[in-house]
Amino acid sequence: MKLVAHAVLLAAVAVAGADRTSAQTAARVPATLHVGLWTLWHDKQISISPSRESGAGFRLCADCAETPLKQLLQVRAEGDRVSAEGKGEVESVFLDGPVTLGAHGETLALHNPARITARKGELVMAVTLPVEAYVERVVASESGSADSVESMKALAIVVRSFALHQQHGHADYDLCDSTHCQLLHWAGGSGPPRTGLRPWGDESSRQTAAHVATLATAGETLWFHGQRAQAWFHQNCGGRTASPEEVWPARMPGSKTMPWLASRADPWCTAGGAREWMADITLGDLTAALAAAGLARPGWKTLTVARRGESGRAVTLAVGVNQASAPISAEDFRLAVGRALGWNKILSTWFEIAPQGDHFLFHGRGSGHGVGLCQAGAAAMGAAGRDSAQILAQYFPGAIAADEATGREWQVFNAKGFVLETLDAADAAYLPQLTEALGEAENRSGIPPGQPVTVRAFRSTGAFRDATLAPGWVAAFTEGNWIAAQPLATLASRKLLVPTLRHEFLHALVEGQVAANTPLWLREGLVEAWGGDAHAAGQAPALKFDEVDRALGHAATEAESQAAHRAAGWYAQRLLDRYGRGQVLAWLQNGLPASAVAGLK
Repeated sequence: MKLVAHAVLLAAVAVAGADRTSAQTAARVPATLHVGLWTLWHDKQISISPSRESGAGFRLCADCAETPLKQLLQVRAEGDRVSAEGKGEVESVFLDGPVTLGAHGETLALHNPARITARKGELVMAVTLPVEAYVERVVASESGSADSVESMKALAIVVRSFALHQQHGHADYDLCDSTHCQLLHWAGGSGPPRTGLRPWGDESSRQTAAHVATLATAGETLWFHGQRAQAWFHQNCGGRTASPEEVWPARMPGSKTMPWLASRADPWCTAGGAREWMADITLGDLTAALAAAGLARPGWKTLTVARRGESGRAVTLAVGVNQASAPISAEDFRLAVGRALGWNKILSTWFEIAPQGDHFLFHGRGSGHGVGLCQAGAAAMGAAGRDSAQILAQYFPGAIAADEATGREWQVFNAKGFVLETLDAADAAYLPQLTEALGEAENRSGIPPGQPVTVRAFRSTGAFRDATLAPGWVAAFTEGNWIAAQPLATLASRKLLVPTLRHEFLHALVEGQVAANTPLWLREGLVEAWGGDAHAAGQAPALKFDEVDRALGHAATEAESQAAHRAAGWYAQRLLDRYGRGQVLAWLQNGLPASAVAGLK
């Protein structure tokens, strides 16, 4: 199903003071991340061309005036500087606005800001992504066909925690786009930047599920006893997870203080049978792989497991002329073989080694490092009806999902027809007003309530914007039966709480009825008409009928959005006046006939 969000608009001045009170109790959380682009390609030259959209430009220094990009621009690495065609050598090229990048036979529509530098004759490209857009894209890239929304919600929280709670060792950006950090596919472009009004890119079912999972957990990370917790995930643990010190003994000297990452049995991963694998690798291939990684010089003859960890995985291997040779990290060995011979050879460090002449046979189980969330087990838990909290409890015992800025857990208040999620228990005082808003929405639309609607009230305007990527003029918006709202206290103080939530409840009720091909103008317009807005009954809008859907989906300013919604409301009211609510509801569910539309043009 295509997800389209529906928003109620609010002048920015209405919420201008909302952040000042929360700043005293909330830590500052980065709103964006710098993500390395095409980091495995080592490109030396790229082409930059303007996209079909307007506004493309570039700068040759951080404070330089923007130069409009009107034709293709070639950028090359020259040592530690970049050469921009016709512009000479500079330290950096900054991209602003929508452009198309081309390199190594690939093209990418880029909407987010980016910086291009050079290091040792290779280009270094970093794209600035909102945190939640980054999480959504990684969840879509790293998840699989067996995942449910609940397992993807758990994954989103782990992805966000990994990104924000630890350093990743890159000098030019916060995270790379490869599995060294977290895999991020750029296919489909980098945007346009999410506004809270629709998901990014090509809307496949997995991308849609990733969007839902990310939005439902926006701003949540893992915490353990009041402290931010480090987190990892992997593909398949083989039946038992690993502790960090088993996999990265040299890099995790303090990991024994991470009780939420202790090795533990995972019956969910093996519910359908343990994943076992075998590999047959020649001495020559292994010698070349270890030499390339600087792990062992040519001439060694023996390869044995020197030490195993609590989970049974190899921690160190002895590589040399006998079993007393100096040990190397088993994880470093796995990565060296993967880079040189392919990632389908040594899938994990849980293996046995059997020498066979000038070959070595490996028999192992699981896939990946084994630390933290097991994606195979999480998918099995989700398929069995377990929710994201139960999944996280399995893989991070004692840790909880909490708000990244405050460390507070989201509290849940159940009411008739809806569920309120909030970080502030005092918001329970607004339950009667939310009940009133839902009742009015049901009475005006004539649509009976279905499954409960979730209302998530954010702690501040800034938190709402960072989590949802909604523009400043949006007070709340709805996707399916999920509503995101700015602070309830802010809306109540402006006497906007009931009308705002009535509007959003109307969206939730309408979306529960629509056919797959129901036009956006009708969905938005019925809410406008039933919301009691005077413009629905006013004079004909300047916006022509055939222009309304496009305007609703691509409004760039508050004024454009308001004009599109007014027009949709006016046309929907004409439909209601002519055919009645019952007939229009039937069309909403079964499809709008062309004859009804023809009378509105």
